[in-house]
Amino acid sequence: MADETSHHQHSYIANNTKGDYLKRLKRIEGQARGLQRMVEEEKYCIDILTQVSAMTKALEAVALGLLDEHIAHCVVNAVHEGGDEAQIKLKEASDAIARLVRS
Repeated sequence: MADETSHHQHSYIANNTKGDYLKRLKRIEGQARGLQRMVEEEKYCIDILTQVSAMTKALEAVALGLLDEHIAHCVVNAVHEGGDEAQIKLKEASDAIARLVRS
């Protein structure tokens, strides 16, 4: 799903954290498969909900980490340089925070 920001260069994920994010996302992918299996096997609803909660927290941790990197790099650099790009980056961060709060 592309949005109006998809044309920007996205290079703020530090190489040392990119691997961490990928590991976390692969674990989350495994959790999703486990949830599918639990539903197929008609496991106890509360156990499934517990796993959904764990997966949600894991996704939130990834989102917050990415947001932190975006602010620390993209936003700080844009504000330092000034101009329209600073306003764009601040708006992107604000919109991302709003989406996270609503979810």
